[in-house]
Amino acid sequence: KVLCAKDREEESDAAREKFFVPESDHLTLLNVYLRAKQHKFDSKWCTQHFIHSKGIRKAREVHAQLVDLMKQQRLVPQSCGGSWDIVRKSICSAYFYNSSKIKGIGEYINMLSGIPSALHPSSALFGLGYTPDYLCYHELISTSKEYMSCVTAVEGEWLAELGPMFFSIKESFETTLKKRQKERMDREKMANEIEGGRSNVSGSGSGSGIGRKKIPERVEGKGKDGQHGDTTKNTRSTSSLRNLSAIATPGRSASGTPKFMPKKRGRLGF
Repeated sequence: KVLCAKDREEESDAAREKFFVPESDHLTLLNVYLRAKQHKFDSKWCTQHFIHSKGIRKAREVHAQLVDLMKQQRLVPQSCGGSWDIVRKSICSAYFYNSSKIKGIGEYINMLSGIPSALHPSSALFGLGYTPDYLCYHELISTSKEYMSCVTAVEGEWLAELGPMFFSIKESFETTLKKRQKERMDREKMANEIEGGRSNVSGSGSGSGIGRKKIPERVEGKGKDGQHGDTTKNTRSTSSLRNLSAIATPGRSASGTPKFMPKKRGRLGF
């Protein structure tokens, strides 16, 4: 908490603005803790910057308890460094049920309960000229109207990712149209690649002689008596070619296509 003396309100407001993080009140508190840590949690430094030293001491105790719990669970404490978006996303995972969507200038509405609310004047997001579309708040303060206290700006995609049972992303007409155009271009590209592959295959086949019938070669072999004679490699292929003339074909007369070929008998002799 920040001290707000009645006679030094302007000084306290100026000191408070030095620690502001525009995206989040939670990150503002984290920034205060880190600056106090740099000064070794000196109480004089806290008093000069209108910060409650007791609040800093309480934050140190909570931090030590969290570190002990992590060690009991055999978890290694690891800092996010300068990437504070990780902290905002973790806050969104814990408080997504306290999420609100912008309704007007400085006005929000709870996405689950529909309760209208507004930013508290003490928030780091109030009066900065930047109003995020989605927020997660720690608690509501009820006065003449509902005010959100301790607010953090979040992304709509985070809500859909961390709370899919409550939220979903609705695609706009432009997004759907772009998606369809991309799918059509991908299909055309794939078809062109297939046609190019076919043309390459046909060109290589014509050059290498693919599709031509091979003529059985004649080779010389030795018979049982040791004499050389000419025989074919594949006798079955030659016999099938001979039988083709005995098959009836359309357009030919029946007399020109005998049903069977009589076998030639060899001569007998001594």
